[in-house]
Amino acid sequence: MRELSLDRLRTLVAIADLGSFAEAARVLHLAPPTVSLHVADLEAQLGAPLLVRKRGEVRASGVGEVLVERARRLLADADETLAAVQRQVQGLEGRVRLGASTGAIAHLLPRALEELGHSHPGIDVQVAVLTTQETLARLASGALDVGLVAGSAAARGAAPQAAVPGVTVQPWRRDPVMAFVPARWATPARATPRWLAQQPLILNDEGTSLSRLVGEWFARAGEHPKARIQLNYNDAIKSLVAAGYGATLLPQEGAAQELPVGAVHDPRVAVLPLRPALWRPLGLAYRSGPVERATQLVLDVLWRQKQA
Repeated sequence: MRELSLDRLRTLVAIADLGSFAEAARVLHLAPPTVSLHVADLEAQLGAPLLVRKRGEVRASGVGEVLVERARRLLADADETLAAVQRQVQGLEGRVRLGASTGAIAHLLPRALEELGHSHPGIDVQVAVLTTQETLARLASGALDVGLVAGSAAARGAAPQAAVPGVTVQPWRRDPVMAFVPARWATPARATPRWLAQQPLILNDEGTSLSRLVGEWFARAGEHPKARIQLNYNDAIKSLVAAGYGATLLPQEGAAQELPVGAVHDPRVAVLPLRPALWRPLGLAYRSGPVERATQLVLDVLWRQKQA
């Protein structure tokens, strides 16, 4: 059986409500022959009369009443579906899938999400904890809409990642990489590759952008230290630093950047600037081509959080 036409169902409901073919044609802005054709098509499709004509009045038959009742629900669902899509097209509602690292989520996203919640409460941002490589892969496959992606030292102010087909990456911000060390250690004013290479180290997992960035920094000074442990969760790394297990190199993001050198929220951890300085570039990534309104609004909010 062919699928039922919503247009023909709408015509049938109008006739049943108004009791007249002519009135239905007027209200629906259709020619009278078109109204008759819609009913004839439905009756031919279902194999039963749907309307009973008596003394100038038209009423639904028994079969017609069942169809009219169900048609009302179908039409209401269709109208609500169109309205929901239109709200998303207008940016009043929508779902935006965003990928970022734990550090970016903890320190860089909250203010943007708070602003978005005030200005566009109908937009639902679904956040996934991902590495840069995972974020780019999911953007390319269409499984994500926006990503915060890191680069390597080779970026030097340019786009922080090599081109990925179908994905646009624009420079967003730079954060200084700092040495986080146990406060009880005797430390220099600035942490050098040679000094850090002599300490027990807690570093990010190999294969992450930060791991490559830090590895390049050490390698330029001729150092190739081995990590005591590798993790990919910054809060866990800082907890190990606080316990005296080792030192680490992490970007100083968000509000932490406003703290004076040598102080963090945990008094057991000291923060040292690096010599030579090291910066972690971040980019805003999104799928190339037309951008949905809800996604553009998220991008606009993130751009307002940009820091040089």
